Amino acid sequence: METKVAVAVLCIAAAGIVAQWLAWRFRAPAIVLLFAIGLVFGPGLGLLHPSQTVGPALRPLVGLAVGIVVFEGGLSLNVRELRAAGEGVLRLTTIALPLNWGLSALAAHWIGGFGWGAAILFGAITVVTGPTVVLPLLRHVRLERRAASFLRWEAIVNDPIGAILAVVMLETLTGAGDPWMLASKVAAGLAAACALGIGSALFVRWSFSRDLVPEFLKRPVLLAFVLSIYAVANLALAEAGLMAATIFGMAVANLGKTGAAELRRFKEAVVVLLVSALFVVLTADLDRAMLAQLDWRLGALTAAMLFLVRPAAILLATLRSGLSWQERFLCGWIAPRGIVAAAMAGVAGLRLEHAGYAGGGLVMPAVFALIAATMILHGFSLGPIARRLGLQLGQGLGLLIVGASRWATDLASALHQAGLEVTLADTYPGALNTARKRGVPVLQAEILSEHGAEALETRPVDYVLAATPDNIYNGLVCTRLAPELGLERVFQLAPSKAEIDPHKGLTREWRGKVLANFGLSYEALEERWKSGWRFGVADIEGEPPAGETVPLMLLHKNGQITIPSPEHPCALMPTPGERMILMAPPTPSQSVASAAAEAYP
Repeated sequence: METKVAVAVLCIAAAGIVAQWLAWRFRAPAIVLLFAIGLVFGPGLGLLHPSQTVGPALRPLVGLAVGIVVFEGGLSLNVRELRAAGEGVLRLTTIALPLNWGLSALAAHWIGGFGWGAAILFGAITVVTGPTVVLPLLRHVRLERRAASFLRWEAIVNDPIGAILAVVMLETLTGAGDPWMLASKVAAGLAAACALGIGSALFVRWSFSRDLVPEFLKRPVLLAFVLSIYAVANLALAEAGLMAATIFGMAVANLGKTGAAELRRFKEAVVVLLVSALFVVLTADLDRAMLAQLDWRLGALTAAMLFLVRPAAILLATLRSGLSWQERFLCGWIAPRGIVAAAMAGVAGLRLEHAGYAGGGLVMPAVFALIAATMILHGFSLGPIARRLGLQLGQGLGLLIVGASRWATDLASALHQAGLEVTLADTYPGALNTARKRGVPVLQAEILSEHGAEALETRPVDYVLAATPDNIYNGLVCTRLAPELGLERVFQLAPSKAEIDPHKGLTREWRGKVLANFGLSYEALEERWKSGWRFGVADIEGEPPAGETVPLMLLHKNGQITIPSPEHPCALMPTPGERMILMAPPTPSQSVASAAAEAYP
């Protein structure tokens, strides 16, 4: 038994995180790698048998994990974002859902050969576009804010609705109870989910704002609330816990409680581990007999769901709406199914088959085929299609420069001319005028404000350079953005020696990496710029020799950026075709760029 548990832990936890790292390293969809790991360790090699190892407790544990996932998804649903994309979200969650259900049922009956009962249940299960798949895809591919909002809101809101719809259809088809009693049970379950979600969020806000919960207990308290309201709501109606957890997350995020950002980041870390485990577990639990049921009819049904049902439902639901044709096309294609659909199909199909419905045994393999196809096709195609439609935030890495001084504007202009996705931010509109005239993208916002955080979601930002005269403010900016970008991608100008003293100064967690060298402070850069130094781009080869010029960044041919720092030494070794951003001294008769090129032949 201990050997089985050890193997399960290695296959689920270790392999899942390795898959996530490989996906990050090679910019591939993590869900596809997780899906492949589950197939290899489960039906392939037979090393992992979750149902046998865990037993009947597997499904409740999966449900609790999904409850945490949808809560974290609810934390990302901003009501202000809904106002901007409200019409599209409303159509996707009210009109498109029943259209998807009806068209899917027709396809299952006429193409897949299902009986009407099984076809209706199949349609109810497949209306969901799971957040366990959509949210990782949106982290992998940066879409424009409105397009991302459509996919995010649809996935998170439709997930519990689809699960409850499948439960109601299953209870109706299997004849469990009087229809009026079932209707009252559904109403009671929905009311309980709303009351638990909103009531718990109000209590959390009240207790947290009055310091009734110590800081070290806030995250455990939230996690306990999620698990509790999920379990209690499920007592009223099966799968109502998903709705309660989603509503709880939305309410916590929008009630204005201080510290929500830190709580969201904590939940994101937990959810990455849970999503990895869920995909590996549910895929590994598939048996070879079920896979043997996949035939040409189920293949044709999967193709119809991908290329006919979903596009037709979105096209009809968004007629005469404010959505552009690009947004309609993207929503019509991207609809990956995930954990909830797999969990519902495993239980519902078996019950329907035992109840004597024709095609009940085909529900699970048909849903599995759809999950596999959508994860692979949508996972790999979202980025290329979004780029072709003009809905992706930039195609390369982006840099945010905070502080629009004269020399920072010159640097931003040089980076912009080099083709880098650069944004210059400042709170004073007059400071951005020169950059605007040069065509440099600008952002007038306080980066530490909620407005600034929302504005950054519409910009391609992978690196940040805090370049204001205030070293403490620069450190705050880097500390604020480090959790999203990474500690190694936030830079600031060199503060005083006392502020970076390893024992008495600010610790590395509360400031950014020093740019270039310890002598490159704001005052030093300002003085050099006044004396005629300018920023330029040099096409260079070989190892740069020592000289007066100050190298700041190396732009690689593959779009990557190398930024030197004395706290993380890296050799700037350019290769043919790469370019260096540097600050060069004035020359009597040459431009800065040509002087830089001469300095680095």
